Formats: sequence, C-alpha cells, structure tokens
Amino acid sequence: MSTALEDRPTEPEPARTAGGRTPRPGLLPTVAIGAAVLTLASAWFIDFDPVTLVTGFDKVTALVERMLPPRVDDPGRIGMLAFETLLMAVLGTVLAAVASVPLAFLAARNTTPHPAVYAIARGFITFCRAMPDLLFAVLFVRALGIGVLPGILALALHSIGMLGKLFADAIEQTDPGPREAVRSTGAGYFREMLNAVVPQVVPSWIGTFVYRIDINLRMSVVLGFVGAGGIGFALQDALRGLIYPRALGIVLVILVIIAAMELIAIWIRSMLLAPTQSNPRRDRVMRFVFSGLLVVTTLASLVVLEINPLSLLSWVGQSIEVFTRMIPPNFDALGADLWEAAVQTVAIGVVSTAIGVVLSIPVGIVAARNVTPHPAVYWVARGWILLVRAVPELILAVVFVAALGLGPVAGTCALAIASIGFLAKLVADAVEEIDRGPLEAVQAVGGGWWKTLFAAVIPQAMPAIVGSSLYMLDVNVRTSTILGIVGAGGIGYLLFESIRTLNFDVAGAIVLVIFVIVYAIERLSGWIRSRLV
Repeated sequence: MSTALEDRPTEPEPARTAGGRTPRPGLLPTVAIGAAVLTLASAWFIDFDPVTLVTGFDKVTALVERMLPPRVDDPGRIGMLAFETLLMAVLGTVLAAVASVPLAFLAARNTTPHPAVYAIARGFITFCRAMPDLLFAVLFVRALGIGVLPGILALALHSIGMLGKLFADAIEQTDPGPREAVRSTGAGYFREMLNAVVPQVVPSWIGTFVYRIDINLRMSVVLGFVGAGGIGFALQDALRGLIYPRALGIVLVILVIIAAMELIAIWIRSMLLAPTQSNPRRDRVMRFVFSGLLVVTTLASLVVLEINPLSLLSWVGQSIEVFTRMIPPNFDALGADLWEAAVQTVAIGVVSTAIGVVLSIPVGIVAARNVTPHPAVYWVARGWILLVRAVPELILAVVFVAALGLGPVAGTCALAIASIGFLAKLVADAVEEIDRGPLEAVQAVGGGWWKTLFAAVIPQAMPAIVGSSLYMLDVNVRTSTILGIVGAGGIGYLLFESIRTLNFDVAGAIVLVIFVIVYAIERLSGWIRSRLV
C-alpha cells in the first residue's frame, strides 16, 4: 500500500517517483485544491451538514445506552458461528492463493507467454478487485442457496483481485539473473519458474497471504447479512429484532476475534519475514510449521463447514445461469435514479475519505513510536486504532442508520470512522520509517516537539500520506457501493433490490456502472500517486 521512495552527480538531480518520473512541483497544490472543491461539492450533493452530526450525537449516545449491558444469549451457538467465520476466511484465502499463483505468472510482464494472455489475466484480476465481496456473495446465494459455500466463494473471488495483483507485481520485481542461469542449463519454462522465480517471491507472497487472511476475517463477518454464513447472520438477526444488548454482545465477540487475529498475523509475519542470518534452520522450521498448520486448518475447514471438495469446482455450472441473466444489462428501467445513485456513491466515498484524512493524521502521528510525546499516548493511540479497525464498515453503517436514519449521511459517517482507523495506522507506520537525521538536526538547534513535527516529520511523511489517502479513496468508493444493503445510501440499495426482486438485467446494468466507477477511480488515483509519491 505504500510506494518505495548512488553515484552522486555533480549537480543535484530532481527527486523522482518510484516509477522513475520527476514529480511535478505544482501538482500537489492543484490536487489539494481540487480535492477540497470536490469534497465541498460532494457534501452539498448528499446534504452532509456537520451540524447534523452534532445534533445526531445524542441519538448515537442514546442508541449505545440501549445496547448496554451487552449480553451473549447462546454462547455455544455464537462461539460456533465465530469459529465458522474464521474458517471461512482461511479457506477463502487459500482458494484465492491457489488460483492466484498461476494467474500471477500469466499477469506478470516478465513471465507471461503472450501480451494477449497478459491483458486477459490483468483484466480478470481487476474485475475481481473492483467487484465488492458482498456483491459476489449475493449472487452466489441466489445461485447456490443460503450457506457458507457462497461466502467462501465470494471471499475467494474478491481476494484474487488483491493476491493476483500483488503476486504478479512481486514476480515483475524479481532479479532476472537466476532465470538466465537456469535457462542456460536447457531447463523448460516450468523448471525456470519453479527454480529461479518462486524462491525469490515466496517471502513477499507469504506476507501478502497472511495479511489477506486478516482482511478476509473482517469481510466474512458481514457476509451473513446476505445469508452467506458466519456470525454476521446472528448479528443481523439481533439488529432486525431490535435486541440491541444481544447485538452489542455479538459485536464484542467479533472485536475480540479480529483483534486477536491481527495480533497473530503480526506475529506470524514477523517470524516468517524476518530471517535470521545466524539461524537459517529456525527460519526453515518456522515456514514448515506454518505450512503444516495451514494445511491442517484448510482440511479442518472442509470438515467443520461440511464442504464437499467437489462443490468447490461444480459451482461454476450452478452459478452460470444467474450470472448470464444479467446480460444484456437494462439501463432504462431505473433511468435517472441509476445515475443519481452512482454520483451519490462517489460523493459518499469522497466526503468520508476527506474526513478520514483530516482526523487520522493527528492520531497517526502520536501513534508513531519515534515521534509520540509519551509512551502512554502511544499505547492509547495504537489501542484506539486497533479498536476502530476491528469494526467492519457495514456494522458501523447499521449503527449510524439506526441513530441518524436512512440515507447517505449514515454511510458517510461509517466510512469516515473506518477511514480514520485505517489511515491512522498507515500514517503511523510511515512516520516510524522516516529518516531520523532531519529530526536530530532540528532538535540540535533547540527545536521543540512542534517545530520538529512541522519541519522534519510531516515533510518526510507527506508522500506516503498522499499515497495512502488516494488508496483510501479507492477503497471507500468501492465499499460505499454496498452500504445500501442496510439503507446507508449509494447505489447498493438499487442493486440489492433488483436482485431481491429477480430483475437481473437491471442488476447487470448496476454491476457494470459499479465496475466503471471503481475502475475509473482506481486508475485516476493510481495516476496521481505515480506522479506525487
């Protein structure tokens, strides 16, 4: 998510971006002004008034009071659903990784057999990334019925969008030397890939895989809202019945699971991706243990979730009928409502990202170990970030809809809070990676904490902050497309209504609009990042 930023020339050269281009000096102010104008216009379009948030705070407080004290009425059932959710996340990620490995070799410029194959593979990866997992889940539930299988397949397909891209990027960054050495022995294509490329990319692939399990655990929590298994079904049932103490109890169980998984993921990444030169045997043992544990967990997932391995292949035939009913798409049925909802979706993403950027920077700075004014402040900030990141956006949207009413304001608030947690972590990580030299220089001339912050910290961290903010916009626009399922505005409401009423041709039109929106935002933010970061 962050972009990486010798022989010294006589005259200093301009700084270059990661892609080798020279940054445009006037582009950052232009982007900042454009972002401010776009944010104000978006806030006006969705009637987002800060005064509404102030007056609505009492309603949120009242709702929280109605949730207290939390309770878990059926611990055995809730515990089983939580375990089921975890296994769904693992199995979905494993399936995605298995599919992404060969796809990545086809989608990497230096290993693809043909440019046409490259274009098709990259197009499929982009499609999987652009389509929200909840949308996949809805379609699979309609095709395969209620249960965990639609949820697993939805997680797997959506994960291919991330794993396939990052796996392919890692392949493109490999050293060609080992490949040339293997090729000189007369080995074929597969031996060349296996012996020269795979050993170079395995560490990067492991890190990406572990991180994706963490993401999928958050995603699998909400799949139950559409009948795709997991603990989300119990949460939706409690909210629909207005049994708020039970709902809060389930949310707390979810928080504990996600927080524990994140800590485990951090530990696994540190053990697997921090090789020790003095003890390479320990590194091999750790990777062998991790691989064995993953195989056992995958097999246990099939048994506990009662998944027939053949169903992981036969779903294509059962689903093709539903997917083909969306072709040709019907753009006329909704008329202007479709385009208004599409603009509303983008507006929700823009405003929520702007709020997240403004509020996350202070939190991220004090959560950086090398800059925080006090260790206690550091731990409070890190704990708050972990807490916020543990709550899926759809659950936040449910809370704000219950407190503020239906509409895009509730969705904007939900995404804004989620953005604060996500961006604050990225800001903190970026600040911790800055060069200490400028900090020490400012402190040496008597500069205090604030002077050091503005003179040495923020200027160094700004490229990473800009890149993370643009990435967050991409994510928020994609996420805002599904908030309509709980009445939080955007194009998602029209989508889920069209599927519920079996108007698949209308759903096809909405899906196509969503894809175009997400793809356009992704390309635009990527273009800006490539020239600023």
